[in-house]
Amino acid sequence: MAKQTRDEEFTGYVASRSGWLRKVAYLLCGDWHRADDLVQETITKLYVNWARARRVENRDGYARRVLVNTFLGEQRTAWWRRTVRTDGEPDTAAVGLDLDTSLDLRRALAALPPRQRAAVVLRYYCDLSIDQAAEAMDCSPGTVKSQSSRALEALRRTVVPYPSVAERTS
Repeated sequence: MAKQTRDEEFTGYVASRSGWLRKVAYLLCGDWHRADDLVQETITKLYVNWARARRVENRDGYARRVLVNTFLGEQRTAWWRRTVRTDGEPDTAAVGLDLDTSLDLRRALAALPPRQRAAVVLRYYCDLSIDQAAEAMDCSPGTVKSQSSRALEALRRTVVPYPSVAERTS
């Protein structure tokens, strides 16, 4: 395949899937700026390995796995350990959702360790099976189950539902 055609195919794929990759990256890291950096690094890795990526049956799964591995790899670097995260509010609010619950859930998700956060995002946002999540995280299905279980327990402890308006006024 000619380089121009290869580049056009890659550009088309990235243009159609970059929004989705950005959403997954945000759920993994909890920061839109960092999500953009993760997506950019993922896109760069995809371009370098496009010959392999274009041959796989599930290209989105391949891209998601690159994104998750990039996120988890970043967590192990010395730079990440030296960086102090703030507990500031998210950059944007979700439209049409209960804002308080959404903010609480985002804070709780951000407080999870990276592998637990990845397991929750892959299982419940990306709607992957245990085996698919294990493949994306490059671990065993048992690890996905245990990380998901621990994450859900932590989220249950952290996120307390707010009473409805009717319950608050009665």
